[in-house]
Amino acid sequence: MFCPKFNAALTMKYKHVIWDWNGTLLNDRWLCVEGINAALTKRGLPVITEKTYRDVFSFPVEEYYKKVGFDFEKEPFHIAGDEFVFYYGEHFQRTELHPDSVSTLEDISASGRTQSILSAGKQEFLNDWVNSHGLSDYFINVLGIDNQYARGKTELGVAWIKELPYKSQEVIMIGDTIHDSEVAKAMNIECLLVDHGHVNRERLQKTGRTLISNLNQVMDALN
Repeated sequence: MFCPKFNAALTMKYKHVIWDWNGTLLNDRWLCVEGINAALTKRGLPVITEKTYRDVFSFPVEEYYKKVGFDFEKEPFHIAGDEFVFYYGEHFQRTELHPDSVSTLEDISASGRTQSILSAGKQEFLNDWVNSHGLSDYFINVLGIDNQYARGKTELGVAWIKELPYKSQEVIMIGDTIHDSEVAKAMNIECLLVDHGHVNRERLQKTGRTLISNLNQVMDALN
């Protein structure tokens, strides 16, 4: 179990930031649309736009697959799911971080706060991206999933919050989906949502969470 050193001198409200990865720090929405469209095209189904994707994306992802046209009475979900994961794995190194990702991570670290990643993405991809872009020093832990058919990251998050040496009110999650809000609720922590990711602003507003449009607004929200 990882036990980060607790700095008793910290007086800020939030002492630890848990980041979502895909869509929040990493700009991979376009790749997800490409990947799902490749699977749709293979089946002769209409492709979707990024707008449609943001209108319907959800967890568990099987439900969103159904909304965009897949028929799992004709084939099991894992066939289309495998195709998407393979496509993503072939191309994920083409993705880039959102603007202000690195500067925001640097500002949070410089403020004395610790940070971690909690992702519903594959651990393999997550490790490769974080390490290859020199980001590992910003995080005390990087948590992804090994089961690509997991229904989300709630269990992972609940286990992680129990390991952290902070009170729940001293921890905040930053994400881009309704699922991030749900996970934060299960962890009994606050959640800040950014609208540049996988879910549109209108849907995020319905969560009642604080909503921002750019990562350069994060520090103001933490103070």
